[in-house]
Amino acid sequence: MKKGILFDLDGTLWDSAQAVVDSWNVVIDKMPDFHKRITVEDMESLMGKTMDDIAYTYFDTVSRERALSILQACMDYENAYLEQVGGILYPQLREVLAQLSEDYFMAIVSNCQSGYIEAFLKYHELEKYFDDFECFGNTKQEKDANIRLVAERNHLEKAIYVGDVLGDYLSATKAGFTFVHAAYGFGEVPQAQYRIQSLPELADVIETIL
Repeated sequence: MKKGILFDLDGTLWDSAQAVVDSWNVVIDKMPDFHKRITVEDMESLMGKTMDDIAYTYFDTVSRERALSILQACMDYENAYLEQVGGILYPQLREVLAQLSEDYFMAIVSNCQSGYIEAFLKYHELEKYFDDFECFGNTKQEKDANIRLVAERNHLEKAIYVGDVLGDYLSATKAGFTFVHAAYGFGEVPQAQYRIQSLPELADVIETIL
């Protein structure tokens, strides 16, 4: 039986909020029609949303079309920036991934833009631990659809989804997957049956489920 672990990225594998904020403000400072600099608190409240939702939520003083344009400029710069500076990996991530990848299929499914997961993997040299990844930027589909897509194209017979916010739980549940709450991340998910307070706890929880 082919068993898999699918991971959210932000708030689950790393915290890139400060780096993303720094990159966005470089772009925002150059905008003639939008001047509200973003903060880490703003960014954390946006984590987990699709790109369209982020654009309409934060860049809400301009037209929807313009909001998407500004967001695209921010994301393009962000990807290049993250490839150079990276983010903050959660404690013992590399060791946990090395251990789990020996026994399980591993993938990342995120609501991020195209190129964001690649920046994470490239800067931190984590490519060897993951077999696949998918995101909203590639497919323009919601997270539950992308979870199913990754599972189906890799013929997973059993899998779990690890994420940190309520949207992750709802997406995993809608896709028919068992959810593990990364409680050290950005959100609270009281409905979650399984939760971890740190990444090293994941192996025992997964063994129980899978």
